[in-house]
Amino acid sequence: MSEDVLSIIPSDPQWQPDRDAVDHVIELVEELTPGIADGVDVELDVTWHDVVTAVDSGGNLQRIGCPLRQAAIDKEWWGDLLEAHCDDGFTTLAIEVPCCGGSTTLDVLEYDWPCGFARFEIAIWNPERLWFSEDGLTALADRWGHPVKQIRAHI
Repeated sequence: MSEDVLSIIPSDPQWQPDRDAVDHVIELVEELTPGIADGVDVELDVTWHDVVTAVDSGGNLQRIGCPLRQAAIDKEWWGDLLEAHCDDGFTTLAIEVPCCGGSTTLDVLEYDWPCGFARFEIAIWNPERLWFSEDGLTALADRWGHPVKQIRAHI
């Protein structure tokens, strides 16, 4: 069975909130997520990672672009990279892109369906919404005290 996951992560891959801030953000996530208030079985997972971890869009990922040459990057290369780091995370996001051999970082690659990297994630499993609105993201960032990104995965 396939599932959808809408994740909220900090825009800075290294940043982690304090526990009190997370409780306040979870309250707002619950308010902004249709279904939770209506008694639908929507699951929230809150995860602190020891190292930077990929938060990808799964089957939603259409294309990855190189920010240096605007060339397409093979999704198989991306999949192999994620698999190689699935257990231990990323100690650095610095990479050499396969299309041109240039140096950049994973978080600035151009993902068609957003992907990200984080040491903290709030994952909403099978939400009754596609995305949070800009106003919703701003409210979450304000409550957290740090800018956020959203990633929608289909797995």
